[in-house]
Amino acid sequence: MRTIAEINDKICRGQAVVWTVEEAKAQAAERGVTAAAKLVDVVTTGTFEPMEASGAIINLGHTDPPIKIRECRLDGVLAYAGFGAVDLYLGASQVAEAGRLGDSLEGDELRDRGGGHVIADLIAGKSVQLRASGYVTDCYPRAALETTISRERINQFYLFNPRNLYQNFIVGVNGGDRPLFTYLGPLQPRLGNAVYSNLGELSPLLNDPDLQVIGIGSRIFLGGGVGYIAWEGTQHFPLQKRLPNRTPVGPAATVALIGDAKQMEPRWVRGCYFKSYGPSLMLGVGVPLPILNEAVLAYCAVRDADLVAPVVDFSIPRRVRPTFGLVSYAQLKSGQIAIEGRRVRTAPLASQYLSREVAIALKQKILAGGFELTVPVAPLPADRKFIPQDSWGAEIDVS
Repeated sequence: MRTIAEINDKICRGQAVVWTVEEAKAQAAERGVTAAAKLVDVVTTGTFEPMEASGAIINLGHTDPPIKIRECRLDGVLAYAGFGAVDLYLGASQVAEAGRLGDSLEGDELRDRGGGHVIADLIAGKSVQLRASGYVTDCYPRAALETTISRERINQFYLFNPRNLYQNFIVGVNGGDRPLFTYLGPLQPRLGNAVYSNLGELSPLLNDPDLQVIGIGSRIFLGGGVGYIAWEGTQHFPLQKRLPNRTPVGPAATVALIGDAKQMEPRWVRGCYFKSYGPSLMLGVGVPLPILNEAVLAYCAVRDADLVAPVVDFSIPRRVRPTFGLVSYAQLKSGQIAIEGRRVRTAPLASQYLSREVAIALKQKILAGGFELTVPVAPLPADRKFIPQDSWGAEIDVS
């Protein structure tokens, strides 16, 4: 029906028709997919949720005399410094420590703050304390550095996130007899609650289940600024079992994202902390889906009743945990599900309200002519297997 070049031409002329994914589902239900597909050019999706597999690349600029950083902390959070004299990688889930540089701390000495908070502070324009020690060499004679940095006082500052936008995920429950503190938040004992993280029909990758219109190089909304899909994400598993509508029954595809953090907005990038688990980063991500043909909109018309996720028992401390079967997102969003005849209350980890706001913000950027779509330079892999580590030990002969 249309190409991305044709859609971009309409965006530049202010004539593009853009719907949020909720508007698209409503229009498809009212008019039918065929008629609705003739009207719309772009459908915007969005999510706002914790994405702990995120981080930031920071270039400090050289000091005088120069330093080659060996170890560095930003507001007490360890940043990786092993790939350039003054280049750092700050992971969102790295924990802040209360002690001095070089100390090894644990337990109560670890703060309820981490890399995600430091990233959010820098994006908000706040100053961050930097303390670093260096390798003393002939070309890098400085041994230590203590200063403050801000977004304006550093060179490059961009997010590079190895794994975001899970295409579906799990529902966590706890069949044990004590509370569990997990990456989904607290799970109450004896099936006291169920927590799900994916947004179902609002989720970006569930509306393009076979990744037909997005790929490497796709332009996205990232933290309020412009970002791109840089590669497949870690743990990318497109071979997950799928329903007849092509949506996966559990964790499947993921993407790696990149974007200039200096353009991002504090509203869409927030540090967070999970009690007795650790820090993370709440991040707003919006993905525009070009409606190139009727089939693309047909996938966007999927509803929560037709999307499922596995209910996983976290009380079993194994990589492969038992499940209580599959539940639909319609059931999850009703506020309760049934497990072995019991009613279990449910709660989302992602913000449905702010996820809708991301999709709306992206729609407004496109309608204003300031956000064109890109043609992917390569597809995301469709054949990646999931390789666990515990299967390798039996194959290693150490005799």
